[in-house]
Amino acid sequence: QVQLVESGGGLVQTGDSLRLSCAASGGRTFSITNMGWFRQAPGKEREFVAGISGSGGRTDYLSSVKGRFTIARDNAKNTVYLQMNSLKPEDTAVYYCASQRGILLTTTPESYAYWGQGTQVTVSS
Repeated sequence: QVQLVESGGGLVQTGDSLRLSCAASGGRTFSITNMGWFRQAPGKEREFVAGISGSGGRTDYLSSVKGRFTIARDNAKNTVYLQMNSLKPEDTAVYYCASQRGILLTTTPESYAYWGQGTQVTVSS
């Protein structure tokens, strides 16, 4: 069983930055597990934000966050990060960390087996 614990959310203003962290424990070796960040705003579907392969060599992003968000991981610490810069009110959501089944990095929530409890990010205008 994999446990994922997110941290780092908060209330910020437009243009500010935040860094989310997700600490993983249990389950298979973290360094071979693809990881993703998703978000869900009130009344909206959960959407893929960013993903990273087990080695960190491949990343993928939602088009609206490219150039502003960066996903990274530290396999020695079993932790994945989401650096969010130039935040906008439309980035407001609960952000979830998730670990993926399988080998190929994907963007669909159904491909992710374990989820954290989420951390709230609120960007005021």
